[in-house]
Amino acid sequence: MATDNHSAQDSALLRLLSQYSYQRITDLPEPDLGLAELRPFPFLAIVGQMEMRIALMLSVINPAIGGVLLIGPRGTGKTTAVRSLSGILPHIEVSDCDEGVLPADFEAIDDEDARYLYPDCYEKWKVGQSISHYEPVQLVELPLNARIEDVVGAPNERAAVHQNAIRIERGILSRADRNILYIDEINLLDDQITDVILDAAAQGSYTVRRGAVVGTYRSRFVLVGSMNPEEGRLRPQIMDRFGLRVYVRGLTDMAERAEVYQRARAYRYNPTRFIREWESATAAAESEIVAARDLLNKTTLPDDVIQAGLELILKLDIDSHRAEYTLFEAARAYAAADNRTEVTLDDLRIVAPLSLRQRNSEFMSNFFENQSEQDRIIQQKLNEIV
Repeated sequence: MATDNHSAQDSALLRLLSQYSYQRITDLPEPDLGLAELRPFPFLAIVGQMEMRIALMLSVINPAIGGVLLIGPRGTGKTTAVRSLSGILPHIEVSDCDEGVLPADFEAIDDEDARYLYPDCYEKWKVGQSISHYEPVQLVELPLNARIEDVVGAPNERAAVHQNAIRIERGILSRADRNILYIDEINLLDDQITDVILDAAAQGSYTVRRGAVVGTYRSRFVLVGSMNPEEGRLRPQIMDRFGLRVYVRGLTDMAERAEVYQRARAYRYNPTRFIREWESATAAAESEIVAARDLLNKTTLPDDVIQAGLELILKLDIDSHRAEYTLFEAARAYAAADNRTEVTLDDLRIVAPLSLRQRNSEFMSNFFENQSEQDRIIQQKLNEIV
């Protein structure tokens, strides 16, 4: 990838990911008593796969990028990497109000509008009461065998029987609001569920109707998917929803593959001890992400960077306007991760392959070419008549 030999390899983000590539594995302790702990593999303990880790970190720093799709064969660490994100996810402010309003929303509008728009929490905010709390971003997994009722929600049968009331329980999409929604083997997902996810991703909400009962839920999530192309292609509609696309292959360096084995063995032998050894690195990564998210709002794109990005997209014959949005938002996130408030052309070079690959469609190119030929013939015949 472009980061291997480019001068931008000295950026703070790459230093963070590279610093622990060959951290020494201490002597293995005695095995524990067999009590399982559901704690993920440390994100910074992953060996190599720099492009995959950069893409995942950028999506956490800037959810506007549109998520990440990991494409590669089995056993290359895709699922492990995604699940390991839970150890470095930042805390976010969550509203306690029905309207989902935060204190910053009140500060942006005048009192009369606030009283009208947010009656649930306006009085509390006015007298200084808390209307929000902080909680960590969650990694919500959508199982491949999930039913449509699990995804969107369904009536609570127990409440209907015992309380004589119909209440719709929240589904996976609602629980994923402002969190990360992860779908492994996304190319094998049922078409009906894929359509629901597409609608929710596009609108930021979805509606459930069960007879006379209707519920509308917020569903603003970062979509992360992984797939093995040997098992089938991904529908173009959902492929277009992913901001960054990463090809994940097995490592080719023998020393790195040996390190993968050593770390996997140490983790399986005693995960508690292994995770503890990476606690300081994990905490540092979380702090870097929090700082980058705070800096993101101040990070700008100079005119020359915008010009270069647009020229690149036009030269690649990409029609979708999501291309430049993803490209520029990823570049802003990369600059913020490097503690800078201005994007450079080097940032653009780093994120361009992630943002722009698989965006030009051969089918659409041929389609428009055929239409142009038809228009030419129509004009020619019209000139012969007139």
